[in-house]
Amino acid sequence: MRIAVSADQDKGLDSVVGPHFGRCPYFVLVDVEECQVTAVRTVENPFYAAHQPGQVPGFIHSQGASVMLTGGMGGRAIEFFQQYGVEPVTGAFGTVQMSLEAYLGGALEGAAACRESQDHGHGDAPAAGVYEKNEVERLAEEAELLQQQLDDVAARLNKLV
Repeated sequence: MRIAVSADQDKGLDSVVGPHFGRCPYFVLVDVEECQVTAVRTVENPFYAAHQPGQVPGFIHSQGASVMLTGGMGGRAIEFFQQYGVEPVTGAFGTVQMSLEAYLGGALEGAAACRESQDHGHGDAPAAGVYEKNEVERLAEEAELLQQQLDDVAARLNKLV
């Protein structure tokens, strides 16, 4: 099985998971057999600068992935992945290694449209250009998504202490 993970770095399993699959610069492709990693390869996201609906799911499918782990994605993307037979999984965070272990251990499963997607109507077919912003706006949006992830982790940590 090949698992694709959105990544903000080109550091293989040590890469930080990208908070939004379509706007990450890299994908880490991990081949797994019987819960053991057999190969790791990082590929650049050819649609990092700009993409249209369906392009990134199509690219992940062309890489032979059967699972896509990421921090978040829109409702349309979830539908595209499902049409390609790729299992979309949201809620990934930390390093690729951590998210991979959470998925393989059953602690990370399912996909829901991210709040950003719901707030901006990305669950429906948007007008052309709605997905893409300039680099500053894209990084600000990414920082907001990372802050949400930090807040979620802090809340879970506070429940444990």
